[in-house]
This record gives sequence, structure tokens and C-alpha cells, in this order.
Amino acid sequence: MYHLERPRKLTSRIARQLEALHVAILVPVYNEDPGYLRLGLESFLRQTRRPDSVHIVDDGSTHTDYAEVRLWWEAAAHDAGIATTWQRVPNGGKRHAQAHAVRVSPEADIYVTCDSDSCFAPAALEQALIPFSRPRVQSVAGIVIATNNRANWLVRITDLWFVVCQLVDRSGQSAVGAVMVNSGPLAAYRADIIRDNLDGYLNETFMGRPVNFSDDSMLTLYAQERGLTVQQPSAICFTAMPEKWSHFNRMYLRWMRGSTIRSIWRMRYLTPARPAFWLHTMRWVQMVLTQMITLWMLVVEPLAYGNLPPRSMLVVPFLIGWAQGLRYLGIIRSDERIRSRAVTWLAMPAAIVMAWTVLRWLRWYGIVTCAKTGWGTRQNGAEVTLNGAAPTAPA
Repeated sequence: MYHLERPRKLTSRIARQLEALHVAILVPVYNEDPGYLRLGLESFLRQTRRPDSVHIVDDGSTHTDYAEVRLWWEAAAHDAGIATTWQRVPNGGKRHAQAHAVRVSPEADIYVTCDSDSCFAPAALEQALIPFSRPRVQSVAGIVIATNNRANWLVRITDLWFVVCQLVDRSGQSAVGAVMVNSGPLAAYRADIIRDNLDGYLNETFMGRPVNFSDDSMLTLYAQERGLTVQQPSAICFTAMPEKWSHFNRMYLRWMRGSTIRSIWRMRYLTPARPAFWLHTMRWVQMVLTQMITLWMLVVEPLAYGNLPPRSMLVVPFLIGWAQGLRYLGIIRSDERIRSRAVTWLAMPAAIVMAWTVLRWLRWYGIVTCAKTGWGTRQNGAEVTLNGAAPTAPA
């Protein structure tokens, strides 16, 4: 299915149509590294299609007030002709920070959500807007790659796994207009999707507890109820990936808990007339069958029948992984040589083994503990800090 994804190209007619839209970027900030925050704001100034407004909300950060960044940004945005607001509010979570930004931008036609460590490639915003030339498109996902991809092997493997998931799984979903989850570092929505659902978005509960994560998948679900949710592979964003296992562990558990809650909502609220309903159902059937078959081949067959697992289990998954991983090599970065990316691609077996073992365990643990709805990261300050030169646009 991912080979059927056909991103729209920018034409002069589409450019005129999109130029009339007011595009507002929402930037929630909480205990972010000032270097990453400034890097992201600088990227907005370099866009081939600049945003009309940028709204930054400091969600009660406890480690800095970003005074220097704020002073620089407000002057730079004024010089660039970008309207901007900067609010500092009591800590209420990412969703409430976004809501503060929505309330001060009633003129927006498109909301672009991002993280405080997002750094847009120069054409990212322009490319993310192109699919909105189709009236049925309600949300657009960008492609997210690691800013710090050469920090260590955990980041390399995470980047490989994450990029391939986007360009295989999500590209397949996009082919039928049924992207399940937009990535937080770069996603765009028709403004009414967020405005009309703001109350439910801010007050989501699960088992009587407020849900403080899985915000991107919730917004995507709202968009699915109204029309098509697609991906634009040419809209590329850099983000900081976890450099320590403890950080990765908390992030992945949050994703799995959020995924479980969102799966229940999809089964409850999505109509079977939507492709997303059937893709979601198929994913759960596939996951359960995979666990059952793996358990049968590795445990039941050897113990009950004396049959060792077939040797193909040690070969075929890695061949499939390397084949799908070729999509990773399709993103060329001007700050990294192709041989470095090829070395990362060769590490696909490590990503597969990690998915078979640690991530599988974390997935099921996240399902069982999905009632734990706290955020879990950056409570004690930034967990990744900016070192070295900023990345440049991928070609």
C-alpha cells in the first residue's frame, strides 16, 4: 500500500489558493532546552512559505523563563512580518497550552502543531499545506527525523525505526486517506477541527482520570470523523530523539498507553464506512495473531512436538526489514553523508531484535497499565540539549 501514496505537487494554482489561508503555528513549551527552542523558531523565519502567525505558550516551565529567546524572537518575528504572541501560563499540560494559543488566534484557517524542539526544513510548511487544496483533506502529517541522529546508537536505531514506520505504515494509511496518528513535531489541521472539538480535547478522561498524552492521535481522530487524513512525505521536520534509555522507555510507554486508549475510541466512534476503522481493526488482529504464532513456533512446537523453529525465522524478517528500510535512504540530509546513513540502515537487525523483545514487552505493559495517564518526561528539565551546529535542509 505504501507504494500507492501519491503526494500532491505544488502548482501555481494551488500556490495562489494556499496563499490566501491564514496559517498559525502553535508552540507549547515546557522545560525545553533554550537552544532547541531557538533553533525551531529560527526555522520558521527560513520557510519558503512563512507562517502568518506564531503563538508560543510557556506552560509554567520551572527551569527557565526563556527571557533571552523571547526578546530575540519578538524582534525577529516583527522584522519578518510574522504576527506573534508569547504567553506564560500556570502548568496545565500540552493540550491546555495549545488551547491558550488557539484562543488568541481566531483568524486562523490552518493550525500547525509542533513541539518545542521541532525544527522545520525550509520547505516544510509550504509542503504541509499542499494537500489542503483538496477540500476533503482535514489533516496532514509531516515526516519527522532526528536532529541528533549521530548522538549515539540508540538515537540512530530510533531514527531508523521511526522513519521507516512513517514511510511504510503511515504511507500505506495515507494512500487511502486514513492516517491514524499525526506526529507531534509537525502536523497541520483545518482550524475548525481544533476549535469545534476544543472542549472535548481539553477534558478527555479514561477510567475517570484526565488524559494528558496522546494529543496528536486525538486531533487526528477528530479529523478522521470529518474527512481524509493524509501524509505529505516532502514536509520534513527535525526533532530531538531520546539519547538515554530511561528517556526512551518513558516516551515509548506513553505512546503505548495512549495508543491503547485511542484504539478504544476508534472502535467506539469511527464508522465502518471509514477506511481507518478497518485498518485499525486489521492492525489489532495482526498483532494478536503475531503473538500467538510466535509463541506457538518458539514454545509449543519445541516442547510439545520436538520441532525446532524454522531457520527462516532468522533470515526472512531481517531481509524484509532491510527492504523496507531502503525508504530510510530516500531522505537525503545535507548535514550527513550517505555512507553514514547506509551504516544506520545496516543496523536494521538491531531495530528488529529490539522490536521483537524490549518493545514488544513495553507494548503489552503499556496496554495493561494504560490507566496511568501522566506525561512522564521533562519533569526535571530538558532531557536532550542542543550540541554542535544546527542541521540544514535535506535535499
